[in-house]
Amino acid sequence: MRFLLIFGVALGGLLSACAQRQPGVLHPYDYTIEKHITAKKGAVVSAHPLASQAGVLVLQQGGNAVDAAIATQLALAVVYPGAGNIGGGGFLVAHLRDGRNIAIDYRETAPAKASRDMYLDSAGNPITRLSLDGHLASGIPGTVAGLFASMKYAKLPFSKLIAPAIQLAEKGFVITEKEAESLNHTREEFLRLNTMPTAFVKDAPWKAGDTLVQPDLAHTLKLIRDKGKAGFYEGETADKIVAEMQRGHGIITHEDLKNYKAVERKAITFQYKGQTIVTMPLPSSGGVCLQQMMMMVENYPIGSWGFQSPQAMQLMIEAERRAYADRAAFLGDPDFVKVPVDKLVNKSYIRERMAGYVPLKAGNSDSTKAGLARESEQTTHLSVMDADGNAVAVTTTLNGHYGSRTVAGKAGFLLNNEMDDFSVKPGVPNMYGLIGTTANAIAPGKRMLSSMTPTIVLKNNKPIYSLGTPGGSTIITSVFQTLMNTLEFGLSPEEAVNKPKFHHQWLPDVVYVEPDFPEAGIQALEQMGYKIEKRGFIGRTELIKKDTKTGQLQAAADKRGDDGAAGY
Repeated sequence: MRFLLIFGVALGGLLSACAQRQPGVLHPYDYTIEKHITAKKGAVVSAHPLASQAGVLVLQQGGNAVDAAIATQLALAVVYPGAGNIGGGGFLVAHLRDGRNIAIDYRETAPAKASRDMYLDSAGNPITRLSLDGHLASGIPGTVAGLFASMKYAKLPFSKLIAPAIQLAEKGFVITEKEAESLNHTREEFLRLNTMPTAFVKDAPWKAGDTLVQPDLAHTLKLIRDKGKAGFYEGETADKIVAEMQRGHGIITHEDLKNYKAVERKAITFQYKGQTIVTMPLPSSGGVCLQQMMMMVENYPIGSWGFQSPQAMQLMIEAERRAYADRAAFLGDPDFVKVPVDKLVNKSYIRERMAGYVPLKAGNSDSTKAGLARESEQTTHLSVMDADGNAVAVTTTLNGHYGSRTVAGKAGFLLNNEMDDFSVKPGVPNMYGLIGTTANAIAPGKRMLSSMTPTIVLKNNKPIYSLGTPGGSTIITSVFQTLMNTLEFGLSPEEAVNKPKFHHQWLPDVVYVEPDFPEAGIQALEQMGYKIEKRGFIGRTELIKKDTKTGQLQAAADKRGDDGAAGY
């Protein structure tokens, strides 16, 4: 009997693998990572090749770019648990074939029992661990509500869009070496922070080629398929989330879940040298800061200076410095605080901000008094374009890598630790030496400030680029540099995504560069008076370019991870 059982399992696996090699279906046990593709009809680029393939599969079934974006997000929740999610939140920006620009905000919110000083000890000092680890760190998840808010712009039934994710969770998929390393690295935190066993921990270390199966997550996805939004925010799944909170001393309640709503906001649109930039408004700081930086550089001949020329880098750094100083001082959830957005992007104000700019001489941040709230860099982005002229850019997050590292018991998905994106104690430096402000203080129902910057570029009201990246506070500068790389310096999608990047966020007054940043560039900046520090890789940009004459799509996936591009 034992022999027959083993033989049957092996035969079933073989038949399943053979079935997966049929065209038009996912290949979860036998897939490759394509970093750059050219397509005629549709393209998807995301943090994992199987998620990108799921999006293309939906396009091939007659879906549009919004359908594909929904399917890709759901697949990422399975194959990229470090940041893909149904337990986190995000932002969607889209340009539709009828000319409309849309922005959907499904950022997490603070629970009703949250309070401004909830992470302080009796002496008023921050207990940073509480906003990072485990149950108390989680905000109300927004992703599922965001997916259903997006459905009004989709074509296919939700059951088709979620089908690839259910398959990947129920039948499993082969993990890569990077995924194995990541799971092994987080093993002890999973064991420490969870109240029940999870699919992410097994007896032996994970290795490349292992299959990750997530039956609890598959069941949750089926509830969402069958019951819609209520399949997550009410009933069985909500019960599991609340039970998990009670076991781990969290504060999310049934009422918090039932009351969560995604919000459709007016997309930020502005002109840059003949192109229209479409990006995310508050509570993402990305759109406002991106507009400021591009306004600050547009009157200079930056294109003729050339890619990574000392003049161009120095101008961009000084624009970044000024925009991030304003971010710290003024930006927060517009439903809770009054933000002077119109002034911040006023041309006369921008001129004032650049009045102190001295070419080829480092500025300094001493005269500005506000500071930044910390943001984790573990986020994920996807871009989609279809044959009909729809373009979508979506950035989502759990905040930290694997969020709070806490799984909602028996529901199979990781909870975010997004509460750490609030200012834990306004006006006081946190453990990273960064300072928060009252504009981003904790309040019940409030959305924490974000840097996520999903962006679309239009030419003659037709999409020519869809892009975005993870990277916490480096997101905005990465998107800014990618846009400069394409619009000003004429780099190809692959070059624009993969060339080494730099980052300045006002405080600390340091220019961070990637490990492979050219030494000549570092020396040039140091001679101007900048302090340079090498750091790890910055972001994982996903970019699609459309040729408006031929309609051809070029999709580039970042070299910095297992990101994959797919198309047809």
